Amino acid sequence: QVQLVESGGGLVQAGGSLRLSCAASGNLFSINTMGWYRQAPGKKRELVAIITSSGSTNYAASVKGRFTISRNNAKNTVYLQMDSLKPEDTTVYYCNAATKNNLYWGQGTQVTVSS
Repeated sequence: QVQLVESGGGLVQAGGSLRLSCAASGNLFSINTMGWYRQAPGKKRELVAIITSSGSTNYAASVKGRFTISRNNAKNTVYLQMDSLKPEDTTVYYCNAATKNNLYWGQGTQVTVSS
């Protein structure tokens, strides 16, 4: 089992920045990748960024160049630095951890970008 706790969401003006954090606990050695997803009301959950255990990253086209995913293995924490935020980035962001057989999700954190 893996537990994920997110923090760092909030309200920011367009063009501003926020940093999301996701602290993992439990069976950490089973985790292959960690990532951030987001889901707007009535829409499918979509990938924002992922990072593998070796540090390779991948981003959605809509956030590439603006968002940066990173991890601190000593703190078992993954971060999402979000810069140049746009109103269309407004939604709930979820942390994800993938093991060989399971997907784990955090509770979600709201990000609101005002125009």
